[in-house]
Amino acid sequence: MNVEPKKKIVKEIKVNLDKCIGCRACEMACSGFHAVPKFSSTNPARSRIRVIVEDRKDVYLPVRAGDYTSAECTGRNTYTIHGKEYSQCSFCTVSCPSRDLFKEPDSDLPLKCDMCESVPPLPEPMCVQVCRCDALTYVEKEEAVVAEEVKRDEIDMGLEALVSKHGINKVVDTVTKLSKTLKR
Repeated sequence: MNVEPKKKIVKEIKVNLDKCIGCRACEMACSGFHAVPKFSSTNPARSRIRVIVEDRKDVYLPVRAGDYTSAECTGRNTYTIHGKEYSQCSFCTVSCPSRDLFKEPDSDLPLKCDMCESVPPLPEPMCVQVCRCDALTYVEKEEAVVAEEVKRDEIDMGLEALVSKHGINKVVDTVTKLSKTLKR
């Protein structure tokens, strides 16, 4: 008996560096979509996509927020692509201790791109919809599922970040106070 491998839809945003003009419309659209309530404000510090700008080299690099890591990387390499130089950090999507990129400004909780998931679903993420120079394109493709991954919940990661910054006792005290306030 032949069993068909399970398939899943993989969503991806492709970046064409040669087309990005650094307008940052993607940052504004993302921050507006993730505002509470939606589109009530725009704050690029809350955006899950950032355009890294190197003015002197005329380089604009859109980078989306990926997973959180509590460890700082040691890679400090420089890459030259089509005559333009990029640091290794420029390509990194991770929220990490060595930079403030992709952290919620009020709480320091890590941000992660969720492809603008909503109900009803959008045809493509907001950053792709507003990109007028086609530097960002949205692709959905089917891939075979190798094995189920156990992913940490966003709340777990957020609490871990708060504990790292403020200590377990402060976080527990705050949650206790908050739960008493919400019960009233």
